[in-house]
Amino acid sequence: MAEESQRTGELPEDVMTDDCMNSYTYLYSPDLLKDQVAFITGGGSGIGFRIAEVFMRHGCDVVIASRNLQRLSEAAEKLTKATGRRCLPLAIDVRQPETINTAVDRTLEELGRLDILINNAAGNFLCPASSLSFNAFKTVLEIDTMGTFNASKVAYEKWFKDHGGSIVNISATLGYKGQALQVHAGSAKAANDAMTKHLAVEWGPNGVRVNTVAPGPISGTEGYRRLGGPHAEDAGAFNSIPLQRAGNKTEMAHTVLFLSSRAASYITGSILVADGGAWLTSPNDVHRLLGILSSRSAKL
Repeated sequence: MAEESQRTGELPEDVMTDDCMNSYTYLYSPDLLKDQVAFITGGGSGIGFRIAEVFMRHGCDVVIASRNLQRLSEAAEKLTKATGRRCLPLAIDVRQPETINTAVDRTLEELGRLDILINNAAGNFLCPASSLSFNAFKTVLEIDTMGTFNASKVAYEKWFKDHGGSIVNISATLGYKGQALQVHAGSAKAANDAMTKHLAVEWGPNGVRVNTVAPGPISGTEGYRRLGGPHAEDAGAFNSIPLQRAGNKTEMAHTVLFLSSRAASYITGSILVADGGAWLTSPNDVHRLLGILSSRSAKL
């Protein structure tokens, strides 16, 4: 029990909801991103929201972008109130490049620059491949893969090509073992991992670094709830993870902060797995996953 308390005490602050933290302990210099500007897709909730908060606490102004402008506006108000930095909410659909064009133009008009792009927008759910519709598979690839390319290309053409910058893609480890019920998301994220390397090679001469963070199960996120995280936690499934627990959103934000900042100035084309070692040891348990899916379907 003492060891467990010690491990818990080492975790950074976090809250389960899409709200700002009541306190924050700096691991890096508070001015690490001073006066920089970050554009975060899917920034109104979950990991994206916490990335925005941690960036702003380190001196960065932030654009949070997704389809739901009302949610974004509410999130931006919370973020600005907690950090004192500017947060611009902009409605985009990453599947539609013209909406990203408009949003980046607005970013440059209002904030004057663009230093960091975080590709965090994604869609996911549990579904057997045999039950997955053609349209559902296409939609996930359009959001996760095409969306990442669309946002990266727009940011590069409008700013990064001439000024340099940092791109961090949020990926997953699903494709490493061929995770059951995840052919859509695993395929999309595997494509993004390859894209990270291709873009790093091509855009490096322009001073653009491109990296990826691959989270494991992260508490307090919609994905965690949708993919059976609470059920798995209650069933003791996380005991198979070397670090014996799910991660939290602040841990992911710190990982992205590192890769986005000058602390990682000579790192590009890298995929940083931040999952507590989960993909190394967790079983690809088809029967458990199908059981979760069946129990959830019965409640609907």
